[in-house]
Amino acid sequence: MYEQSYPNKRFKHTFSFLKKHISKSESILDLGVENPFSKIMIEHGYTVENTKGEDLDENQSNIKNSKADVVTAFEIFEHLLSPYTVLKEIKANKMVASVPLKLWFSSAYRSKTDTWDRHYHEFEDWQFDWLLEKTGWKIIDAKKWTNPTKKIGIRPILRWFTPRYYIVYAERVLK
Repeated sequence: MYEQSYPNKRFKHTFSFLKKHISKSESILDLGVENPFSKIMIEHGYTVENTKGEDLDENQSNIKNSKADVVTAFEIFEHLLSPYTVLKEIKANKMVASVPLKLWFSSAYRSKTDTWDRHYHEFEDWQFDWLLEKTGWKIIDAKKWTNPTKKIGIRPILRWFTPRYYIVYAERVLK
């Protein structure tokens, strides 16, 4: 997954935001299979369980049956056809979620070799906010950051100024 580059900046921002809102005494259900960031959370003392690789559009049983205090979803919702359904099924009262933002100068990401590694959605911040509101979540805190590259060209220059990632801490207001 990270053969080309390891997302140090994204992981640093994500962990800082998580630490600000979630205590180590709270159990976490991390949507998606075990990954480098779930391992980082565990290394820092968080209790983390991951979903098992099931298609979350079709099967939300691990989400429905989870007793976790918090759900984390780091760059997951853009891969789903229906994040609405998944968000409605979450039983936890707290969530930390991040999504890549839509870049007006770049088309949606699509791996040609891995059918799971494709973005059906690339959100604008207001779209993700609306999705969370419609599914019973209230955003308490949010942050954006850029993802510059060391490449030459117009798009790499724009990446220095255009936010690429959006992360939110939200609490359940409707069941």
